[in-house]
Amino acid sequence: MLRRFSINFTLFSMVVDALMVLISLISMSYARISMNSWSFIAYLPAEVQYSPAVYLFFPLVWVFVLAASSIYDGKKNFKLVDELSTLTIGSLVAAIAQAGILYLTYRDFSRALFIMIVVVSFLLCILWRIIARIVFRLRKETLNISRNILVVGIGTDLQKVEKTIRKNSYVEHTRVYVLDLKNQTDFQDETAGVCPKTVALIRSKVSEDQISDVVIAFPRHASDWIASISTNLEDLSLGVWVALDYYDLSFATTHVENLAGLPLLDLRAPALDEYSRIIKRAFDLIISSFALILVSPIMLLVAMIILIFDGWPVLFLQDRVGENNRIFKIIKFRTMVRDAEKMREQVEFIDEDGHMIHKSRNDPRVTPVGRILRMLSLDELPQLINVIIGNMSIVGPRPELPYLVENYERWQRRRLTVPPGITGWWQIHGRSDRIMHLHTEDDLYYIDNYSIWLDIRIVIRTIWVVIVGKGSF
Repeated sequence: MLRRFSINFTLFSMVVDALMVLISLISMSYARISMNSWSFIAYLPAEVQYSPAVYLFFPLVWVFVLAASSIYDGKKNFKLVDELSTLTIGSLVAAIAQAGILYLTYRDFSRALFIMIVVVSFLLCILWRIIARIVFRLRKETLNISRNILVVGIGTDLQKVEKTIRKNSYVEHTRVYVLDLKNQTDFQDETAGVCPKTVALIRSKVSEDQISDVVIAFPRHASDWIASISTNLEDLSLGVWVALDYYDLSFATTHVENLAGLPLLDLRAPALDEYSRIIKRAFDLIISSFALILVSPIMLLVAMIILIFDGWPVLFLQDRVGENNRIFKIIKFRTMVRDAEKMREQVEFIDEDGHMIHKSRNDPRVTPVGRILRMLSLDELPQLINVIIGNMSIVGPRPELPYLVENYERWQRRRLTVPPGITGWWQIHGRSDRIMHLHTEDDLYYIDNYSIWLDIRIVIRTIWVVIVGKGSF
């Protein structure tokens, strides 16, 4: 039986993708002839025949580009949104590559036919993947991998890592074991790092629970303990991982600069250099201007609906903290009752970890119309104006409320070193299911790995996240 995450399924997926492209090529060739009567499309003789090479390179280029985009990596694309996002990017690149090949070879190829082939191929590739997921779900199949993970550490660092692994594990048969060493009175040996008894305890736990992976979660000052544990596990056949704490993440990107003839590590280097800022600003202006023109009828309709059902005002302006702690007015469609800010104390609470929670799924201040707008993310559309003005970017950390920024820890303030965005790495990995000021490490990941290609990837994935409608309230 074909299993979803096997090598055979990968090869099967490649063949199906190639077949979908070939089907669209043949079927759209016939469909194109029937469109000759359309006045805005050039006449194409029925007897036109294309070289057999066209029927070969179209599927091959498509599959090659999709493979390069990691679409066939089941672990990376375990979630439907991830797979559709990767498929979208890969299909765009494949279409560009195919257009370039046709330009250099068969310039008489119908442009309308080319667009039809690309669109239908993309839709067919989506369709068969959705059908495959339904079939595998009915078979109750998941990754055929069983992993036993042992998390070794101390206190809060250990708890954070354990919670994250349990929440984000995509493997149904994963078991997570925890070994907290804070109660081990003989844990530390002043001369040898971790004492032999502690090492023996870890090794016995590995053997007893048939551990496949050990995750070491210690504070940043415990490098000698990390080295000692990992060294004493070298003879065992398992994976050993080290979880960096959030403080370490905040210094993930540094730059070496020459100062007075000395190469020095610049810990306060700008998150984005001038070249990156120019590219990012140009990207913002192009995308926001085009999007604003495209969605203006929708915005007008939304404004009318709010006015009819909830009255004036239609827009909601609120102070947010932008780049370098600058305060600006964010523009959104109003989704709450009037004077909702005065009711803030009724919905805010402190969770069990001592964190301020200011947003909940059943917020009584949200109007019925507002709930729908939030689910579809239509309330965010006016922020395109913020992007054009320059207060925000299309992609970046979400602009935070001033009173929450006041309570930031020092490492969290690094998220304020780049322009805030309408969407970002945090939003596409949970949206409102994950409160933004409690997941600053996602913003730091974006800052440390910024590229225009990452922005494009996030924008495309955002579209699919909104379509799927997960995690918004």
